[in-house]
Amino acid sequence: MIDWMLSRPSILPALDPDFKPPVLAHRSYLQAVKDAGGGVPLVLGLERGDGSLSRYETRVFEESDERLDASRFYIERLVKFLLWQRGGWRIYVGGPKAIGEHIQRCYSADGTRAFDFEFMGESVYDKKFTVVVCSADEVPAEKEDTSALGRHLEGYRIGFDLGGSDRKVSAVVNGEAIYSEEVMWNPIQTADPSYHYNEVMTAIKTAASKMPRLDAIGGSAAGVYVNNRARIASLFRAVPKDRYHEVHELFPRISKEMGVPLVMVNDGEVTALAGSMSLEDNGVLGIAMGTSEAGGYVNLEGNITGWLNELAFCPVDYNPQAAVDEWSGDYGVGALYFSQQCAFRLAPKVGISLPDDILNAEKLKIIQDKMEAGDEGATNIWHSMGVYLGYTLAHYADFYEIRHALILGRVTSGKGGDLLLTGAQNVLKKEFPELAEKICVQLPDEKSRRVGQSIAAASLPDISR
Repeated sequence: MIDWMLSRPSILPALDPDFKPPVLAHRSYLQAVKDAGGGVPLVLGLERGDGSLSRYETRVFEESDERLDASRFYIERLVKFLLWQRGGWRIYVGGPKAIGEHIQRCYSADGTRAFDFEFMGESVYDKKFTVVVCSADEVPAEKEDTSALGRHLEGYRIGFDLGGSDRKVSAVVNGEAIYSEEVMWNPIQTADPSYHYNEVMTAIKTAASKMPRLDAIGGSAAGVYVNNRARIASLFRAVPKDRYHEVHELFPRISKEMGVPLVMVNDGEVTALAGSMSLEDNGVLGIAMGTSEAGGYVNLEGNITGWLNELAFCPVDYNPQAAVDEWSGDYGVGALYFSQQCAFRLAPKVGISLPDDILNAEKLKIIQDKMEAGDEGATNIWHSMGVYLGYTLAHYADFYEIRHALILGRVTSGKGGDLLLTGAQNVLKKEFPELAEKICVQLPDEKSRRVGQSIAAASLPDISR
């Protein structure tokens, strides 16, 4: 039984009284381990495709302890978080054998985490996903690399951001956006990759027509991009496997046809980059709330890591009855709490019905219009998201060194952004005062919220050589 470790938060989301924040569950569990004599060490190692390796060290009950189920639950949720935060095709579980074997069963082709097994293995790293059960001292040493990202503003550039509901593009001349546009589209439900190609090319050519020449293109979208190729991306989830090679070559093809370098990265990374550039500071965690949740991180040295930062799949609610993500099959993950999916999930609880035959961006606007008009139910959706965000930022702070948490995206537009900000700050001040002193949670201005991603993306390619 694990009920004892699923603490009830002192501040409840207005529309979700059964919310169980991971940060509180982890604190309850680790305190119980400490009270039991300190337990035994457990070390997780996550190896990525380039040979780099992340380590995470914690402690668990001894294998003979009757609370073994709690240890299994704690480590499985921890593995899930680290897997999507940092990435890895091979996981070392160094600690009690029963826990390692549990992770081995879960993350297998027919286990409860078969989605993660397939995607982290074949889709992301082109390797067979493997869980190695070993002792704590057998986990390899950490091997982490960081690199600079973007900040190149000279010349005539295009930056674009591809969301699930809209695509944004900017023409940028020596760091100044001279033209920006935002167009609704429907990529997630479109199986033909030529649709995606034509839409992106239309955006690029429109922006290019506003400048005398084109030197470089930078782009961002939710997903995992390796060498400018989409490995996992919700934008292309409707594309059948036998045509996915067209998705892999989409952005290299555009680069070749336009005759300029193109750099494509995760939109969360661009969020963090934009924040670091505008704030002139580092230690920035960017959270983009749109069709899904995207995360990105600029470390204290101003660089990015080799991590995935795919926060959409990281657990943020440990309530076993929490909503299940239709894509990954897991419950309580970030995409259902920090995106338009959250608004759609909570809308029926306040009596808001949405038409089925309109775009998701239009559905979100219906709810946002009600909120702007003072509708109590719609307002409570964003109040709830603000509480989710406060507890989740405290959870993220156990895995990132954060000075600034920058939130943006379509969900933060208008009054909603202020409600999110106020709710998160209130939770941090009351529940985690030490973090409230260290972390500045903020929104960019309205213009930057809507097109800032594409402007920052324009700075990605280095054309100095």
